[in-house]
Amino acid sequence: MADSVALDPVDLHILRLLQNDSRTTYRELAAKVGVAPSTCLDRVTRLRRSGVILGHQLRLDPARLGRGLEALLSVQVRPHRRELIGPFVERIRTLPESRALFHLTGPDDYLVHVAVTDTADLQRLVLDEFTSRREVARVETRLIFQQWECGPLLPPSGESAESGH
Repeated sequence: MADSVALDPVDLHILRLLQNDSRTTYRELAAKVGVAPSTCLDRVTRLRRSGVILGHQLRLDPARLGRGLEALLSVQVRPHRRELIGPFVERIRTLPESRALFHLTGPDDYLVHVAVTDTADLQRLVLDEFTSRREVARVETRLIFQQWECGPLLPPSGESAESGH
């Protein structure tokens, strides 16, 4: 597990603003947090180098791309051994329908977020790409009716931003 990074209130404000709109310019960001643009650039650069900021992502609407049905697939892999799960994970990550893949504890080994065109496409995906694999013991499908974004992600409020813990 990576060590946490010491963040002061200005860093936290920058992170909150960038998570709400990562296209904010350094000049706008600096004005909102009350520092010079050069200071703001230095802080964002430090946050990137320290691994706090991992990158920027473009969010797309799956429905507008013809993938209006989203589901969560709970997958059980048996036996749960490294030589089987490595190829399984790599295959699932390459599927155009896959949106996110989580390795879990508990009765299910993986949770896969997928976006497909319709129920027939979902059935094809489950049968052809999941249950057809020898190591897949079970797949349980849950349709997603609606999804909300949460955030922004910040350190726990009970911990000191300066301590780094």
